[in-house]
Amino acid sequence: MERRVFGPVPSRRLGRSLGVNNIPPKICTYQCIYCQVGKAIKMQVNRQEFYRPEELVEEVRMVLSKLSDKDQYPDYLTIVPDGEPTLDIHLGELITQLKTFGIPVAVITNSSLLHLPDVQQELLLADYVSVKADSFHIETWRKINLPHRKLNFHEIMEGIRSFSQMFTGKLVSETMLVKGINDSSGELENTALTLKTFKPAIAYIAIPTRPPAYSEVVPADEITVNEAYFIFKMHLDHVELLTGYEGNAFSSTGNFREDILSITSVHPMREDAVLELLQKTKNHKNELETLIEEQLIKRLIFNEHTYYLRKFNR
Repeated sequence: MERRVFGPVPSRRLGRSLGVNNIPPKICTYQCIYCQVGKAIKMQVNRQEFYRPEELVEEVRMVLSKLSDKDQYPDYLTIVPDGEPTLDIHLGELITQLKTFGIPVAVITNSSLLHLPDVQQELLLADYVSVKADSFHIETWRKINLPHRKLNFHEIMEGIRSFSQMFTGKLVSETMLVKGINDSSGELENTALTLKTFKPAIAYIAIPTRPPAYSEVVPADEITVNEAYFIFKMHLDHVELLTGYEGNAFSSTGNFREDILSITSVHPMREDAVLELLQKTKNHKNELETLIEEQLIKRLIFNEHTYYLRKFNR
């Protein structure tokens, strides 16, 4: 039998996450050019049954029963399949049954069906919802997400907006930046301004870090991601980077090397803050230069200030 529950795995967004795959690979409403799962095998917009919820819930129960102590328990049960989770006509029932474990439930969606009233009502049952926000220009949306021909861009935008006003859980957004497609200053400004109307708890900026569906796809570079971060910060309260580094981004160890790698993987650090961190941890500036020489940190200039950013995996 194919495995439909995986983990728990470490997740920067969710802590320890136990993944639940409620869609067979790879049935989706989009064929995103950067998708790490590959090109869609089947594209559709009609919701249907794929698996019975009780089967998935039983698999979760079996995994949880094998965890030796409570410290290994996941922080979230995460519906994050090989396709679009809202295509599952039993999504609401699955969320309801998963919540009986007493663990918060997260759903990672591409937002394409969020305009449907039944999808909205089912997602309202979740504790955490992540929505895709690659672009809010219709032509760019078509280029990067390659949507099913029956999808309506304006309906999707309105769906995210209306859902954000109803949802009482944690709503976050994720914007995947692809070089030369959705990473211009104008695109970034429009994305940030639109996201502002949705009021996400966190706006994540990401880049493709695994082989994409289309080989010509190139991730945005460090300079562009740095610019994106500051454009988003002008309009949004909480912005974080997701650029492939899996260090502990939420704790201070007192170790300069570990701290700067963690912090700069989440957001750029200005030089004065880096020097202050060096002083606190009693490290010499040579340690910073070593990290640059090792190509773990990149130094860049933005708005006449020097910043340091975790260098991306290539």
